[in-house]
Amino acid sequence: MPALANFDLDALNSATKYPSILTYHELDPRSGGLLETATAFSGDVILTEKIDGTNARIITLPGGDYFLGSREELLYARGDRVWNPKLGIVEALRPLAERISAPADGIRVYYLEVYGGNKITAASKQYTGGTTLGHRLFDVAEIDAATLELPQARIASWRDGGGQYFHTEDELTETATEEEIEMAPRLARVAASELPTGIDEMQAFLTHHLSKTLVALDPDAGGRPEGIVLRTTDRSVIAKARYQNYARTLQLRAKRS
Repeated sequence: MPALANFDLDALNSATKYPSILTYHELDPRSGGLLETATAFSGDVILTEKIDGTNARIITLPGGDYFLGSREELLYARGDRVWNPKLGIVEALRPLAERISAPADGIRVYYLEVYGGNKITAASKQYTGGTTLGHRLFDVAEIDAATLELPQARIASWRDGGGQYFHTEDELTETATEEEIEMAPRLARVAASELPTGIDEMQAFLTHHLSKTLVALDPDAGGRPEGIVLRTTDRSVIAKARYQNYARTLQLRAKRS
């Protein structure tokens, strides 16, 4: 692994960004609603709660150095006296980053949702009646340090093409247990053949599996959930299903009928 002073922080930022996740039903770019085309899954599918917060990263390096970042930018490096307070990410994750294990080689990235707090998102009140911050782990990736030596355009292409190695469900669970990090709640494990294909059926599926958030931070939380993430056990296929998208789609249909 190159010394901290010897690698490009822009390269580190790009290589460790979290890739976009497609919606379970394809988005219609014209109406903003959903189309009937559903993501194809096979084998067992893990259902987890999708938390409405801000996507954050803990980037860990051999020797104990680490960086904290939002989805788009780096906010703090180990030992900094001043940090970017954006969205409460450093405040929420610095204690965790200080105690988790460093990788033996390469780069390990912990992806967490930071939620609640003081209006991190419009949904913060669904998780806390005050200003309490919470965080939950939803993915871990391993990245070869040699990736940072690539040109910026190639790093982005590599990342968007699935170059990051994400932990399988078993590996993710093992890492979370070893590092004592709470994960996004696991709701169910279902066969791909049991997944709904229609819009109406998927809305009912969401209500059946997650009618109220499981990560409320205090009794005064509103409790309305955002949705569900669906992933195969090896994480080769992953998609999200949000209540808001299904409600909007059904409203659009009602207006047209």
